Amino acid sequence: MEKVKISTEYIKLDQFLKYVNIVASGAEAKYFILEKDIKVNGEIVKQRGKKLKNGDKVEIDGNEYIIIN
Repeated sequence: MEKVKISTEYIKLDQFLKYVNIVASGAEAKYFILEKDIKVNGEIVKQRGKKLKNGDKVEIDGNEYIIIN
């Protein structure tokens, strides 16, 4: 599980995808979220504005991330 440190209270899912270099742009993030099963704390999420906060676990294509601040 990879730790992802943020310096704010939360990070939105589309911003997170850019931050960890999974996508290059917001438009790419939009389609990536719609096409993939991204889990946040075990639940599939399709909202690009989903707020990820300290302690949230994100799973994408078998890779796991945890948000810390």
